[in-house]
Amino acid sequence: MNEEMIKIYDQDRNYIGTASRSEVHKQGYWHETFQCWIIQKENDLEYIFFQIRSDEKKDYPSLLDITAAGHILANETIEDGVREIEEELGISVSYEDLHVLGIIEDCIITNEINDREFAHVFVYKINDSEPAFKLQKEEVSGMVRAEFNDFHDFCLGKAGEIKVNGFAINTSGKKVAFEKYVTKQDFVPHPDTYWSMVAEGIKRIF
Repeated sequence: MNEEMIKIYDQDRNYIGTASRSEVHKQGYWHETFQCWIIQKENDLEYIFFQIRSDEKKDYPSLLDITAAGHILANETIEDGVREIEEELGISVSYEDLHVLGIIEDCIITNEINDREFAHVFVYKINDSEPAFKLQKEEVSGMVRAEFNDFHDFCLGKAGEIKVNGFAINTSGKKVAFEKYVTKQDFVPHPDTYWSMVAEGIKRIF
C-alpha cells in the first residue's frame, strides 16, 4: 500500500514540497493538520471532550488527546479535514458548523518522533445530552469529558489534575463507563503553549 503523502513547509509556512508521512515525522518537516475540539453546554455547565487513543496506535497509545484530529494530505484542503470527525467519532459535521480557533504551532519532539505541525484548530459545539459517538476502533478506544473551567485551569498550570468521565471500549467491544482523575501524564504531550492557546481560545467561544 502506498504511504500517505503530505505537503511540507519551512518554519515561515512557505510550501517546499511533499514527503511521506514517515519521512515527515523522521525529518521533522513542518506540515498541516486538522484538529477539532468538541465542547458542550449541559445544565448550565460547560464541558470539553477528549478521545482515548487506541492501544493499537503506534504513537501514544491509550493516552487522552484532541477530540478528533488528523493530517491534511497533499491532495486535500483544510476544509477536507472535517472528514476526521466522522471517521474517528462517527459524527457527521459540516465545515460551516465549525468555529475557527486559528493556526497553532504544535510540536512534539522525542527520540521516536519529530512532529512539527501547523495545526488548524477548530471547535464544534454540540447540544446533545448524550452524543452518539461511533468510534473507529483502530484510532479511538473511548471518549471522556471534563468540565471546561477545570480544563482551563489545568491548561494554565493552576491545577495538577482534572476529573474526567466517559467510557472505554473493552476487548469484547462493550462500553465500560468510568470516572477518574487524570494528570498531564495521561495526555499526549502537546507543548504548554499549545494547551494554553487552546484553553483561552475555547473560553472566548463559550
